[in-house]
Amino acid sequence: MTLKAKVSSALLFLFLIILLLSGLSAFYLNRLADDSQAILKNNYLSLENVSTMEKALADPTDPDALNVFETGLRQQEGNITEVGEREATQAVRREFNRMRGGEVADPLIRRRIQQNLFQIDDLNRQAIQRKNETAKQTATDALLWLEIVGTLCMLILLSFIVNFPGYIANPLHELTRGIKQIASRNFEERLHFKSSDEYGELARSFNSMAQKLDEYEHSSLARVLFEKRRIDTLIQIMSEGIIGLDENRRILFANPVVCRLLGVSEPQLAGRYAPDVAASNDLMRTLIQPIMTNVTPSGEDRSLLKIYDEGRESYFNKRIHTVAVTRTGEEQSQLAGYVIVLENITSYKELDLAKTNFIATVSHELKTPLSSIKMSLKLLTDTRVGHLNDEQQQLVGAVRDDADRLLNLTGELLNMAQVESGQIQLNLQPVAPADIIHYAANALRTPAEQKRLQLKLDIPAQLPPVQADPDKASWVLINFLSNAVRHSPDDATIDISARRIDTWVEFRVRDYGAGIKPEHQSRVFDRYFRASAIGTAPGTGQSSGTGLGLAISSEFIHSMNGEIGLDTSVTDGAAFYFRLAVV
Repeated sequence: MTLKAKVSSALLFLFLIILLLSGLSAFYLNRLADDSQAILKNNYLSLENVSTMEKALADPTDPDALNVFETGLRQQEGNITEVGEREATQAVRREFNRMRGGEVADPLIRRRIQQNLFQIDDLNRQAIQRKNETAKQTATDALLWLEIVGTLCMLILLSFIVNFPGYIANPLHELTRGIKQIASRNFEERLHFKSSDEYGELARSFNSMAQKLDEYEHSSLARVLFEKRRIDTLIQIMSEGIIGLDENRRILFANPVVCRLLGVSEPQLAGRYAPDVAASNDLMRTLIQPIMTNVTPSGEDRSLLKIYDEGRESYFNKRIHTVAVTRTGEEQSQLAGYVIVLENITSYKELDLAKTNFIATVSHELKTPLSSIKMSLKLLTDTRVGHLNDEQQQLVGAVRDDADRLLNLTGELLNMAQVESGQIQLNLQPVAPADIIHYAANALRTPAEQKRLQLKLDIPAQLPPVQADPDKASWVLINFLSNAVRHSPDDATIDISARRIDTWVEFRVRDYGAGIKPEHQSRVFDRYFRASAIGTAPGTGQSSGTGLGLAISSEFIHSMNGEIGLDTSVTDGAAFYFRLAVV
């Protein structure tokens, strides 16, 4: 309940007490007024009428006596209020009528009239006495109840007067004392009263303020300023381009590197609204685009930029860091700004390009002598040239296997060089899924027969053609099949299937070998990574190869706007798949 509501409730309580006392007083005053009115209206008028009639009866010489008596009698007949008064009044009327008619001797009639008048007088006097006692009792009751209720109300009001001002004043006194302590630089002072109204909120705000002042008191402003200058100096001398923005996208600082890249001096950037600068600066627009598209980007955003710097094309790795700060005395962090870092990676890019060119050149140059070696080995095994003994045939077979391995390696290196250089050449066209599967199965049929493996094909008849490069898609499927053949035990089965899923056709190769360890499943498509099998079983191949096949497969499929992956739900063996869009 708020303080305003509590004060309003207290005033309403006082109003109800006053209303109670006023109502009780009014009630008993009305009762006393009614009792007094009954005496005056009923009995006192009857006594006046009796007195009037007695005076008229006592003076027989007055010629208007009978008329006066008649008037008093009529008024009495209209004011009959007590028991027995009606009969006495009627008797007076009878005797008065006789007296006016002269039926009986006059003194006798007067005597009977006086007796009846005495009776009426006596009845009203008794009623006055009785009603007077009733009025006294009403007054006594009123005084008693007013004393009881008044005493209770006074006790309640006394308690209210004693306690309520303290409820209002004590927190103010405590706050005043706390403010005096803060003014005396005692920043460890805290308010300890707890309440759910404005005083409680005031105490929490005061304590938060005191905590912040205490922290500021125990900090050294000179040290803070020195640390700020040191940080500014570090930012200025860093080789990376750094620009800082506050939570409202206003530029706080920019070091010389980023100023050079933007072509704007630091005084022209500091304090300006970043979108205003971006309106006339393409690089600034590129830098702040993630910040403007996301209201509060979280974490770290990375991307690669190509920027013309110092007369040549340079490569920069852009990182956007979101700065969140938890203010003193608060629990939740708040957005404080952004820091954009441009790291020059041109030298690394040049080295990477040199490596790619070297690998491509060496791989290309190795293919010619390897082809010659394979031709020579084929001639050696031809019986028309001459017969070889068993030992020579084994040597020739070993050399042939090594040559084949070198040819595969050079082919993978050439493909990887093509991928890394971003020069993947695609010949996209509608291709029947069955053609891709049959081509890959025929290419691996001989190695499969050597291990007595059964290639089980599952190709629905109504599969639509896919948009793909037939050579690249076949290469990927052959790579899947060669891995399956290598890691399958003898006399096993390899499933090769294709099926339609929405707007895709999924190609799937599933073997029943040892499978891939769970901790390696997320890295099978990384370059140069070779996964280990879960266990070693008889006839199961071990990890081999360059670790490039699946990485190249991933690049080929993604370049054709497809999807590639490993089915992690398969535990007895491995299942690789890729999906291509339906034409």
